[in-house]
Formats: sequence, structure tokens, C-alpha cells
Amino acid sequence: MNIKQLMKQAQQMQDQMQQRVSTIKVEGTAGGGMVKAEMSGNKELLSITIDKEAVDPNDIEMLQDLVKAAINEAARKVDEEMQGQLGSMMPPGMKDMF
Repeated sequence: MNIKQLMKQAQQMQDQMQQRVSTIKVEGTAGGGMVKAEMSGNKELLSITIDKEAVDPNDIEMLQDLVKAAINEAARKVDEEMQGQLGSMMPPGMKDMF
């Protein structure tokens, strides 16, 4: 395999990955589902849902922690999904290199 073919394959893989990223949507939750964050494969926060029971005017810090935890979980899930997608795209033998 020459370098031009290798570069062409790499570009095709990058294009495929960008297409797949645009279709990924994950949800992170916290507080037993009281706070939900939906995130795209580009790590854009699409929506956040907060249950009424999570809102305590006397404990704003708890709500802030729940929101942060839900967003962080969603971001982690995006990373996991991306790794799985990338692994499925790689030719046999290349997976072991990364």
C-alpha cells in the first residue's frame, strides 16, 4: 500500500466519522433521573430536563451538582460512543495500534 492510498483511506474514514458523529445523541442523568442532559456527538448540549422535585430553593448547590453530573455523564457517553464507532471503522489489525 502506498502513501497516497493510505491518505485516501484516512480521509474516507474521517468523512465517515464526521457523518456518524452528527447522528449520535446520548443522555446523561443524575439524581435518579431527576436531571437529564441530552448531548450530540459534537458535545453540544441539546436539552436539559429538571424534575420539580430536584428544585429546592434552600439547596441550590445540590441542583447545580446534579446538572453538572448529568452533563458530565452525557459527555462521557459521547466519548464511549465515539470510541466504539471508531473501533468499528478500523480495518483488522489497526485496532491494536491505538
